[in-house]
Order: sequence, then structure tokens, then C-alpha cells
Amino acid sequence: MSLLRHTFNFGSMTLISRILGFARDVVLARWFGAGLAMDAFVVAFKIPNFLRRLFAEGSFSLAFVPVLNEYKEKGDHEALRELIDATTGALLAVLLIITVLGIWGAGWVVRLFAPGFMADPTQLMLATDMLRVTFPYLLLIALTALAGGILNTLGRFALPAVTPALLNISMITAAVAFSQYFDPPIKALAWGVLVAGVLQLAVQLPALVRHRVIPRPWPNFSHPGVRRILKLMVPTLFGSSVAQINLLLDTLIASLLFVGSISWLYYADRLMEFPLGLFGVALSTVILPTLSRLHARDNARQFRLTLDWALWMGWAIGLPSAIGLAVLSAPIITTLFNYGEFGTVDVQMASWALMAYCLGLPAFIGVKVLSPGFFSRQDAKTPVRVAVVALLVNMGLNIVFVLTLVAWWSGFDFSGGLMHALTNYPGLHIGLALASSVTAWLNAGLLWHHLKRIELAPTVGPKQFWAVAVAGSVMATGLLWLVPDAHVWVAWTLIERVTQLLMFVVLGAGIFAATLWLFGVRTRDFQRPSDEQTR
Repeated sequence: MSLLRHTFNFGSMTLISRILGFARDVVLARWFGAGLAMDAFVVAFKIPNFLRRLFAEGSFSLAFVPVLNEYKEKGDHEALRELIDATTGALLAVLLIITVLGIWGAGWVVRLFAPGFMADPTQLMLATDMLRVTFPYLLLIALTALAGGILNTLGRFALPAVTPALLNISMITAAVAFSQYFDPPIKALAWGVLVAGVLQLAVQLPALVRHRVIPRPWPNFSHPGVRRILKLMVPTLFGSSVAQINLLLDTLIASLLFVGSISWLYYADRLMEFPLGLFGVALSTVILPTLSRLHARDNARQFRLTLDWALWMGWAIGLPSAIGLAVLSAPIITTLFNYGEFGTVDVQMASWALMAYCLGLPAFIGVKVLSPGFFSRQDAKTPVRVAVVALLVNMGLNIVFVLTLVAWWSGFDFSGGLMHALTNYPGLHIGLALASSVTAWLNAGLLWHHLKRIELAPTVGPKQFWAVAVAGSVMATGLLWLVPDAHVWVAWTLIERVTQLLMFVVLGAGIFAATLWLFGVRTRDFQRPSDEQTR
């Protein structure tokens, strides 16, 4: 099966989850809006979710899959089983300790990641109570990631891709059916997260049984494969997750800003994550086993060709997605979230954040594409060095951009003190989203530079590059000219909003595709590398 078909299948299954994710966020906005309680839940959810990203889409998968693939290539099923058993046992032992410590020290963890909550004891206690419920999700979802990594190595991408949909279903059910039984109602979401972790792990087990690779957990840190995984995993815990660390730092600083800033960033990030998860993660997940196999066979030419194809796909999808989300940011957020507790001010603030995130969307996808170029070669040091630089720059830019905005909007009047200014000017969160976007470009650029030094840097042909850039510009111009102002969308009914939004999405895609065609880009340009090239 070709890489394009694998990516399409993975992306199709992911699309189901992302659509349900939209439904989930619509429910959250309708039921809980953007305020003190929602800010508290976002923090309680983001902390274990941040660790989930490290294990599920970052460090663990990037270290586990190449080693597992080597064992699979040797054709010794018993050795493969032993590696799976030892890895599962080791992972389970470590995560049990982390989970117990996280539940026990939940209050301190909230204070560390959301220091602004200390100014409101009610909000601090609410976030702490919910974190104690959500923290075990890390244990469950990391085991789910292990199961997904095994299935991906066996060429089974659909089930792991659709499994995240269960989180959305569980949270929607918790909000709609059970929130009335909790005080405050938002605590139901925390329990929905925990139940989702159980369900996500459970649905993977039958597939592992069918392939005779169901784990029998037995900690064996001395197993050669486990030692190699740990050697790769320790540095990649940081290196593969710089974007998530940046988002967590955004949450920390946002807790010091105007109430609702955390929620506005959350809703904007969720929309930006749609194309990133649908295409960026899909590309990264699909090419990692292929790159690992090509590296094991010392096939540098096809390795480079695979990266070329992935970067081209990322650029051709990432740029128009970013432009479309940015131009339609207010209509999208109005259509999805502007009901119940989510007001027009929330729409404006979330749409500004989304536009700032969109500036970095192609780079976020680029990082997803380029990182497997290192991890498939079991080179963890280079991404770590790049991540350190990117993280330090992001921390500095967060401060610079937020202080610049507060100085501008306050007219350099700090008579009430800096903290007073930070908490009284809505919109400062835009600086955090902008810093993340700038950092993403730096991260992607440095990764590409290091691949170039070893003559493996992927490229997008000049004709293709400019065709996408011009097509994106034409699409943006057309949409800006045709799309009504935000206040018009607010006045429309739900049916009118949905109809108009779908019309403009289809129109934008049509303009983009037509312009690409005029530049000579055809369907065949998306169909490389072929099966023969990557076998």
C-alpha cells in the first residue's frame, strides 16, 4: 500500500475524530463558555494532555517504532513479543509512579503551571480537584499509544487514528447528560476524560489479540531493546515536544492575564489543531516506519525522496489551511461556538488568537514532517539541541510580545502596576499565540538546516512552491472580498451560518485548486513516492 494511501486512510480516520472534536468544543462553549470554570478545566486537562502528547505523539512513539520495526524486519516473532512485553512492563511501572505522584501533588502542579490561579482560591481548588481525576488519563492513554505504535508498525493505521474519537464522545456525553449532577457542573468533564482513557485502551486490545502481539507486561529495563528505547526516549521527551511545551508555557502566562485568556487560546488552538492533526500528525505517523525501514536498509536516496514527498504534501496542505482558517476565523468561531455562554467578545478574542496561530501552521506541520527524519535514524541529539534553542526563544518572545501589547494598549500607563495592566486588558493572549508561531518557523528551519548538512534535507520544487503560494494568495483575496463582516454572521441563524460557511469553504478550496491547475500542478504530483520506491 502506498504512502499516499496510508496517509489518506489515517487522515480519514482522524477526520472522524476531528469532526467529533468540533462537536465537543461546540458543546463546551455552549455549556461552559470562556471564564473562570472553563479556564480551570483547561488547565486540569492540559497537564495530563501535555504528557500524553509526549508519549502518544512524541517521545515514546518516536523512540519505540524504529526499534520495534527493526525487530519486525528480522522476522523473529518471539523476539518481537519479548520486546513488546518488556517495554509494556517498563512503561507501566514508570507511569504508575508518575500518576501517583501527580494525584498526590495535584495542588502544587496547578500552582506550577497556572500561578495566576493562586489569586483566586476557588479557581485553584477547582482546578486541583479536576486534575486529581484527569491525571490517570496519562497512564491509560500512554498504554493506548503503545498499542497504536505496535499496530502502525504492522501496517494498521485506521484503528489507532479513529480511537481519539472516543475522548470526544465521552466528553460530550459527560457535559450533556451528567453535568447537571455535579457541583460545579464542569467537574463532569474531568470524569469524562478519565472514562475516555479506559475506552481508548480497551478498543485496541482485540486487534492486538488478532495479531498475536497482546502485551504481557513484565518490567525488564535490562532488555537490549528497552535500553535502546530509553536511550532514544530520554532526550526526545523534550526534543519532540517543543510545541507542546510552548503551549503549556502559554497557559502559565495566560493564567496571569485577563480572565478567559486560557479558554480563548484553547478554542483557537483546537481549531488550528484540526489541519495539524489531520495532515501533520498523519504524515509524521505514516512516514516514520517507512523512513526507519529505509534507514535500516541504508537506502539514502529513497529516504530523501520520502521526505521530499512529505514536505511537499505538508506545504500544499498547510499553507491553504492556514490562510483559510485565518481569513474565516471569525465566521468559523461564530458558527461553532457563539451560543449560550460564549459571547461576541469571546468570538473576537478567540478569532484573534486563531489568526496568530495560523501564521505558524505550515511550520507546525513542517516540524511534524522533519522530525521523523532524525528519529528514524535514531538521532535524538539534534532535535533536542534545536528544541532547546526554540524553547528559549519562545520564552523570550512570550514576554516581549505580551509586554509590547500591554504597553501599546495602555498607552504606557502603568500607574496601577504591571499586574493590574496584565489582568485588565483583554487581548494580550494574542502575543502568546504569535510567539508560538514564530518559534515554530525557527524550529522547522533549524531542523531543515541540520538535514541539509547531512545531505538529506527535503525540498519543494520552485514551481510547486510558488504555485501553492500564489494560489493561496488568490484564495485569500477572493475570500476577503466576498466574506461578510463578523457582525453580519452574529445576526444570522445557525442554519444560515452553517450554509454560508460551507459555501465559502468550498469556494476557497475551488479557487485554490483552480489556481494550482493553471500553474500546471496535477494529481500525479501528489502521488510520490510510489510503492516500488519505498518497499
